[in-house]
Amino acid sequence: MTPEEKVRRIIEIFSKINPEPTTELNYRTPYELFVAVVLSAQCTDVRVNATTPAFFEKYPDFEALAKARPEEVARVIRSISYPNSKARSLVKAAQKIVNEYGGQLPRTLEELQKIPGVGRKTANVLGAVLFNLPALPVDTHVFRVSKRLGLVPPHLKTPEQVEKALLQIVPPDERIRFHHWLILHGRYVCKARKPLCDQCPLTDICDDYQQRRQAQK
Repeated sequence: MTPEEKVRRIIEIFSKINPEPTTELNYRTPYELFVAVVLSAQCTDVRVNATTPAFFEKYPDFEALAKARPEEVARVIRSISYPNSKARSLVKAAQKIVNEYGGQLPRTLEELQKIPGVGRKTANVLGAVLFNLPALPVDTHVFRVSKRLGLVPPHLKTPEQVEKALLQIVPPDERIRFHHWLILHGRYVCKARKPLCDQCPLTDICDDYQQRRQAQK
C-alpha cells in the first residue's frame, strides 16, 4: 500500500471514529491559545491546562503580558518546564505583538515565525487552529506515528523533513484534522514505549506492526 493510499485509509477510519478532532489545550481567544502553545513545548497539555487559568487571570491579554516582568511571569508558570526561558519569550512576544501588530496575532505563517519563541511547529499550530491555514504541524507524536505507519521514509531525521513529506501526500483540506488525529493516536494508542497495538484500528496498514509480526514467525 502506498503512503497516499494509507492516508486515504486513515482519513476514512478516523472520520468515523473522531470526525471533529481538536486541540486538547484549553483556550477561549487567540491570545490564550498562543500562550498555551508556547507553554506546551516539552510539557504535557494536562500540566498546561492546570497552569493557564491563574496565568490568564493575572495576564488577560497581550497588552497586560507586554507590561509584565519576566521573573513575575516565571513564578506564575513555575510548574511548567523551562519557566524562565518561556517567561522571557512570552513577554518579548507580547511586546512585539502589541508594538508591531496592534495587539493581534498576524495571520500568516511567515509573520508568526517572526515572533519571539515561535518556531515553525508553533506557527503551524496557530495558523491551522486559529486561521484554518492548511498547515500540518509535526510534534513528537506526529513524527513517531508517521514513521511507524510508513507514511514517510524511515530515514527522515527531523520534524521539518517529516512535515515536507506529509504535505506531499495529505490533501490540503484534511491537513488540520490529520494533524490532530495523529497527535491523539500517538498520545493514547501509539505510545512511544508501549504502543497499544491491540487497540489500534490501523495495524493492517502499519509497517512497524507488520514487521514485528514477521519477526515473531
